[in-house]
Amino acid sequence: MKTISVLGTGNMGKALVKQAAANLEGTVFWGSRNPEEAGELAKSFRQERIVTGTYEDALQADIIIPAFPAAAMMEWAQANRDRLKDKIVVDIANPFNADFSGFTTAWGESSAERLQALLPESIVIGAFKNTFFHVFDNPVFQDRQSDVLVTGDDEDAVQQFIQRFNPLPFRFLHAGPLANNRTIERFTLLELELAVRYGTYPYISLQVFGIPEAVPVI
Repeated sequence: MKTISVLGTGNMGKALVKQAAANLEGTVFWGSRNPEEAGELAKSFRQERIVTGTYEDALQADIIIPAFPAAAMMEWAQANRDRLKDKIVVDIANPFNADFSGFTTAWGESSAERLQALLPESIVIGAFKNTFFHVFDNPVFQDRQSDVLVTGDDEDAVQQFIQRFNPLPFRFLHAGPLANNRTIERFTLLELELAVRYGTYPYISLQVFGIPEAVPVI
């Protein structure tokens, strides 16, 4: 069974750890620059399977999720390239600019592809980019689960990720290669605008119609 770690105690970090500890088998490692703070948060979740420690401690896991903004994630990846060798690194970040009016990436590239280029000896998966943090508290809306788009250039790793995370209360969809994050990341900014426009931010996600409810790993 692949071990899992999440790095960061921001909104997405807390949401991921809480759901993973409640629904997945095994220990969830939670890395923080302030392990004591993470420990107090873990106690509030009442999940004994959360083990807190430093960012360095969290690198021991097989599947590593850096819950950082895109720019900070790239700096972290560069600094830890050797220790991330042969790991599955899950990119959940969207490369929005400071005022959320556009992107720090150019047309024809994505955060996930940039991360893979920085980590050529790691396997990068894109996931949870289209899922805003408040959705983790209630991923079912009008009797339909929130969909999580999962991308990757390594088919085995994509399947391993989906199988490992499938117990979470989301529907995980194989969304193709990393290059598809060029579309996913930009669509997420549109989701943000819609949520603000209709007064639901930060509760908005994606539900794809026309796919059977029980989705096999493809």
